[in-house]
Amino acid sequence: MPKDMTAISDIFERRESEARSYCRGFNTVFTKASGSMLTDHKGRSYIDFLAGCSSLNYGHNDPDMKTALVDHIMNDGLAHGLDLHTDTKADFLTAFETHILEPRGMDHRLMFVGPTGANAVEAAMKIARKATGRTNIIAFTNGFHGVTHGALAATGNGYHRGGAGTSLNGVTRMPYDGYLGAEFDTADLLETMLDDASSGVDAPAAILLETVQGEGGLNAARPEWVKRVADLAKKHGALLIVDDIQAGCGRTGRFFSFEEMGIKPDVITMAKSVSGFGLPMALVLVRPEYDIFGPAEHNGTFRGNTHAFVTARVAIEKFWKTDDFQKELAIKADLIAEGLAGLALLIPGATLKGRGLMRGVDVGSGELASEICARAFQKGLVIETSGPNDEVVKVLAALTTPEATLAKGLNILLDAARDVVETETKAAG
Repeated sequence: MPKDMTAISDIFERRESEARSYCRGFNTVFTKASGSMLTDHKGRSYIDFLAGCSSLNYGHNDPDMKTALVDHIMNDGLAHGLDLHTDTKADFLTAFETHILEPRGMDHRLMFVGPTGANAVEAAMKIARKATGRTNIIAFTNGFHGVTHGALAATGNGYHRGGAGTSLNGVTRMPYDGYLGAEFDTADLLETMLDDASSGVDAPAAILLETVQGEGGLNAARPEWVKRVADLAKKHGALLIVDDIQAGCGRTGRFFSFEEMGIKPDVITMAKSVSGFGLPMALVLVRPEYDIFGPAEHNGTFRGNTHAFVTARVAIEKFWKTDDFQKELAIKADLIAEGLAGLALLIPGATLKGRGLMRGVDVGSGELASEICARAFQKGLVIETSGPNDEVVKVLAALTTPEATLAKGLNILLDAARDVVETETKAAG
């Protein structure tokens, strides 16, 4: 690779599509990564608070996963297996059953879909429609479920919806928890609309939700609200689909984001960190009575990434065999919350958002949030924004990030925010 930065930047400007996004905020070329650290072509290191947008919950290049994957490749293990029976798939299924499903009393089956979260959402919506014979899906304001056509209909963001170039149908949008203010329980509205045969809301095939809306701005639903929505789905003959693509795999403190909420989703979508190593992989967990697709009715050449089976098994056995890792997450969640509370105090009206290790601060404007993230990058921290107007400074550090590194990254973020606030104060004065 050319060492001259001008030559490096030129190839991206000349040949890469304008659809690129994350790279626009980080003007360097990354060449190495380990744990919670990124290194660029100049040898400068950065703390990673983005973690592949929660695709690297266990950090970059976990040594045990890496060794297992290298051994698999060097021993001529299958690189691609369609949906054939393989030893790697059997090992993954066994680990998932033993350490994830059975301890939680879950009877779900695993459907391997194309390796993206959007593909999992597409499959989940199709399952609900086939199982119920209905077409309507209820989704929520600020939800983000992907940008393929079916999933995009359930996504709330106007910018992404505009990219479809055609109508998006089959979804009724309802207000998420807190959308109409703290005093208004939006589950009451949902119940009223579903109970009224003249409300204009067609009987739903499914109700689709995230317990914490990642791209929507780290809106965290109250457990009692989620439980009411689940009960309403059951009452009205609709499947409950929980999109755990970003909030799952430990991001909110437990493997699934809905644990201890008293619900049992009919369908769960997973992707991002389910492979454990940043490899493409997506799952649909479906209760047996709704496992109704015929052979290849929802298919894809890359359904079931064989290399991802290898690393995912290691991730489950290494981090979820006991509750030790979960206990560590609780400590780190408190550390992040404490650090971000300090950031919120710097900015009038700022609020802490999210849950577990899926946290951020709403600073009131996308411009301010972007300035803080840009200044943090100059100081050695990779961090991004989310929300309808990118107004939330969002921490998605790897769950394995050492406490000292977390503290250092949070201090960089606080320093960056102070710099930006002081600059704005001087400019206003």
